[in-house]
Amino acid sequence: MTTDEGRMSLRRMLRRWTSSEAEIEAGELRRLSALAGGRAARYCLPGEVVRISGRLRTVVYNPRSNRPTLEADLYDGSDVVTLIWLGRRRIAGIEPGRQITARGRLALLDDRKVIYNPYYELQLT
Repeated sequence: MTTDEGRMSLRRMLRRWTSSEAEIEAGELRRLSALAGGRAARYCLPGEVVRISGRLRTVVYNPRSNRPTLEADLYDGSDVVTLIWLGRRRIAGIEPGRQITARGRLALLDDRKVIYNPYYELQLT
């Protein structure tokens, strides 16, 4: 092992010891997102067709009379994107804690990043 490799290894160990649990989880999610071919949500702009991979934090059914929706917050370690399926009450496999990759056109709704009716793939964990 060279001196530079030893310093890098020591830095990684120190970072892990001094980082909070949330920071460690975010770093792991960013790594998994990159492996799945996802783009960091932090850098995605409205109007772009994006592919984001992460973990579902919440899944909520909103039974509005004029347009019921199923909404799920997808966190990739850098930012949250809300996935919105119009007219759906439930989708098998879409549940909190599930790792998925979603693809669609990014929009803004009340200053939140959203994707309407995204294509999605459930990840094996």
